[in-house]
Amino acid sequence: MVHMCTIVPISLTVGANRIVPTVAIPHPLGNPELPFEDEKALRRRLVSKALHALSTEVDGQKVFED
Repeated sequence: MVHMCTIVPISLTVGANRIVPTVAIPHPLGNPELPFEDEKALRRRLVSKALHALSTEVDGQKVFED
């Protein structure tokens, strides 16, 4: 499982093993202030990172940052 979140310390506290940091609390998977195409690219990068995290073997907790 991959936990996508804006507050990584909470994910670490609850024991998530694959953590992907996201954008902001009200809009974790996007930024409505960006133009449509830029926001779409941002969402695609986040989902791609989550899929990469899901396919990566981990031992313990790992934060998948840029």
